[in-house]
Amino acid sequence: MFAMQYFHRLPSDYDMQVIRDRARQRASIWDVAEGLVFKAFVSQQRGQNGALGNLYASVYLWLNPTAAASFLTSDKFVGVIDSFGRPAIETWLPLDARRGPAITAAWLYREEMLLSAGADVTALGIQESAHNRHHTAQPETVAAWSVLDPKEWRLVRFRLSAGPVKTSSDATVYQVLHLAAPGLEHLS
Repeated sequence: MFAMQYFHRLPSDYDMQVIRDRARQRASIWDVAEGLVFKAFVSQQRGQNGALGNLYASVYLWLNPTAAASFLTSDKFVGVIDSFGRPAIETWLPLDARRGPAITAAWLYREEMLLSAGADVTALGIQESAHNRHHTAQPETVAAWSVLDPKEWRLVRFRLSAGPVKTSSDATVYQVLHLAAPGLEHLS
């Protein structure tokens, strides 16, 4: 598997309905995308759930890096560039990814942790498997996955939730505008 995210910061007076409409209009092409576990169309609106500004982002989990590369070199991505400019793309190696019992996601949570030089990286996969099993046992969880950024030695945890929003200082919260999940059945 392969994971990635990019985002577009938007002006504080940006009409976020334009973003909601964009996600709705593009949803159907992603609902059947080959090689995609899921794509979350997400946003943040200034002043809501801890957001400091307006933002539109896409979060992906791919079955393999080749599927991600095909997207980034396709007309679909040219459409992103034409609309918002070429974004910086964060890419990660998934350590663990699991499906939960919920179907429809309302919120995406993202947590980041720097791994210290003395961190036990050999135990990281086991630790994240247990962490994600705990979250995917919750009835409101659609999916939970943990990824490794080997350049910065960061652990990034994601969770898609159908439950009411929960803000905390530990996680960045995004509203899910649409979840295209053609390959969700590939997760355990």
